[in-house]
Amino acid sequence: MTVDWIGFGYASIIASGGFLGYHRKGSIVSLVAGLFFGLLAAYGAYRISWDPRDVKMSLLTAFFLTTFMGIRFKRSKKLMPAGIVAGLSLLMILRLVLLLT
Repeated sequence: MTVDWIGFGYASIIASGGFLGYHRKGSIVSLVAGLFFGLLAAYGAYRISWDPRDVKMSLLTAFFLTTFMGIRFKRSKKLMPAGIVAGLSLLMILRLVLLLT
């Protein structure tokens, strides 16, 4: 069993981003969404650690975050946090697709 350190790192970035949004702006929605998607990404990394071909949960989470944070970035033109999360999620999708080949 090899541990998916990149996946767990991605999950911790997502979760800590939600906590940071709550800490700076008092946004409970950021906290809940960050923790929820961080947990989903961590679960996906856990699944990949057991079976490197089981990328469904990680891919779904990264696709969802890429789509919605990409839309937020397009509307607001602010790099932080929407652009960074969309970019990291897109990189995660590319990594997961490469794991399948």
